Amino acid sequence: MITIIDYNTCNVGSIQNMLRKLGYDSLITNKIEDVNKAEKLILPGVGAFDKGMQNLKSLGLIPVLNQKVQNGTPILGICLGYQLLSKNSEEGGIEPGLGWIDAETIKFRFDNTNIRIPHMGWNTLQNTQKATLFKGISDDHRFYFVHSYFVKCNDPNIKAADTDYGGNFTSAIEKDNIFGVQFHPEKSHKHGMVVLKNFAEYKN
Repeated sequence: MITIIDYNTCNVGSIQNMLRKLGYDSLITNKIEDVNKAEKLILPGVGAFDKGMQNLKSLGLIPVLNQKVQNGTPILGICLGYQLLSKNSEEGGIEPGLGWIDAETIKFRFDNTNIRIPHMGWNTLQNTQKATLFKGISDDHRFYFVHSYFVKCNDPNIKAADTDYGGNFTSAIEKDNIFGVQFHPEKSHKHGMVVLKNFAEYKN
């Protein structure tokens, strides 16, 4: 069973629908007891970093998430959920992140004013060859992005993919049982389905 954490930051139904098409059972929940029993976790999300952390805190989910990750439960952060894995963010700057990866969330800044923020639409991944999530996916396949901030990794060993948008940024990470993607696999059609399938089948 894959547990999808609903902390009032996005429509989690689209993730569940894609998992259902792949043949995997999932549960949408924000209850501590459900998270505690989870075999695998997905932390989705769109919107502001501080709001996301405040919602997790108000639901009492941070301690159980910390315990689950420490004990080796696989977790996949998507978009905002990926950014929350980092130590902090320039967006708001009030709430610290979960701090599971040595990284910070930074706002896009471009000298070229023709590059739009947010980064929105289809883009490709690079340097995916060694990544568990991208097994069976080549670098020329496209995924759907919507974001104004990106995760800046201080540890190069956790990078699973890069994406070029006015320069390369880390669009996916893998660290032991912790996975994160900046794009939306649930909106990325057949290649997004492969990413979710690879996570669902991951064994640590």
